[in-house]
Amino acid sequence: MENDFYVDSEYLSKAALEKKHRLENDPSSRTNHMEYMPGMEIISHDVMRNVMSRVEAYDPDAYTARDVQAALHHDRVTIEDLQALLSPAAAPFLEKMAERARIETGKHFGNTVYIFTPLYIANYCENYCVYCGFNCYNHIQRMKLTGDQIDHEMKIIADSGMEEILILTGESRAASSVEYIGDACRRAKKYFRNVGLEIYPVNSDEYRYLHECGADYVTVFQETYDNVKYETLHLMGHKRVWPYRFEAQERALMGGMRGVGFSALLGLSDFRKDALATALHAYFLQRKYPQAEISLSCPRLRPIINNDKINPLDVGEKQLCQILCAYRLFMPYAGIVVSSRESATFRNGIVRIAATKVSAGVSTGVGDHEEKYTGNQSETAGDEQFEISDSRSLKAMYQDISSEGLQPVLNDYVDVQDIQ
Repeated sequence: MENDFYVDSEYLSKAALEKKHRLENDPSSRTNHMEYMPGMEIISHDVMRNVMSRVEAYDPDAYTARDVQAALHHDRVTIEDLQALLSPAAAPFLEKMAERARIETGKHFGNTVYIFTPLYIANYCENYCVYCGFNCYNHIQRMKLTGDQIDHEMKIIADSGMEEILILTGESRAASSVEYIGDACRRAKKYFRNVGLEIYPVNSDEYRYLHECGADYVTVFQETYDNVKYETLHLMGHKRVWPYRFEAQERALMGGMRGVGFSALLGLSDFRKDALATALHAYFLQRKYPQAEISLSCPRLRPIINNDKINPLDVGEKQLCQILCAYRLFMPYAGIVVSSRESATFRNGIVRIAATKVSAGVSTGVGDHEEKYTGNQSETAGDEQFEISDSRSLKAMYQDISSEGLQPVLNDYVDVQDIQ
């Protein structure tokens, strides 16, 4: 790791401060964000071409109320229908979209809502992404859990009744190697039936290794599919390589993962185009790998420590609801995840309409579940990636979902080894 990582400008050496300034102000000092770095696996670009050709041609303002009405009358929502449902013209039809989405969700998922929790095991990062609290130049408390600390955190979470966990790290191979993440997966299998990963993208053989260690699915945020805007937001690090990130889910499936999740971070660019790209990315990969379990989410930007570099493009709750309903109508079998970035009120409402999975007992910091779950003070903890909005515990989330007449589900997978 470079010596100037993990500090902010007050602590930077003169050379490091000059480098940071150049990255921010001189585009010619940055690497080409469309070129792969050494060691990055290159695969077929067919899905990328299909997605981006349609997104580039998409004009949300070209659609009319008649187009939206036609889409809502079709038994199967086409790509053209999806584009209409994501357009401004669909806003007056939100109630009709929500009602149709509710019916589709009921057909394929019944009244169930799945619950999971994330566990951050490290917050070191080698990327300079201007909107992220973990970025390498942001002065925050850094931490990497030891194996024993990971076990301790996982036991606390498992003792609460949780059966699915999502393991996250900052994007640093040096601090969080594939082997380190694999060890966390093996530990997780002692406590949880379903183990997900949200880590830096890796090659297909590395995903295969992580799957053998116990990982079931992989989620990757593309952040924004606008590769021009992407270049201005990701100034340094492996994350800067836009196509390698785009192809992460396919490499995960090539490596044997059971499922993959897709997302843009709404507010970084044109949210309608990013929502369309996310859905099409999932759709075309589903057609290529029909056995894959597909999930979609659409988180919005949240405040971070020391963030004064980006003003998110406004995406209100009505627009977010419109996107989620459009997703459900376009991909009725896909899981839809709504994170703790959103308010408890919004999440209580959206699980009745389109969402099928929510997080509970959430912390985006490192090493603080004992304090959060038991009230005991943590001796050391790493700072959070972003501020959450919904801080409900598993017990509170379970009760609230039940009160909506829905069935909370902690796990519906059976390991064949358990019944042999």
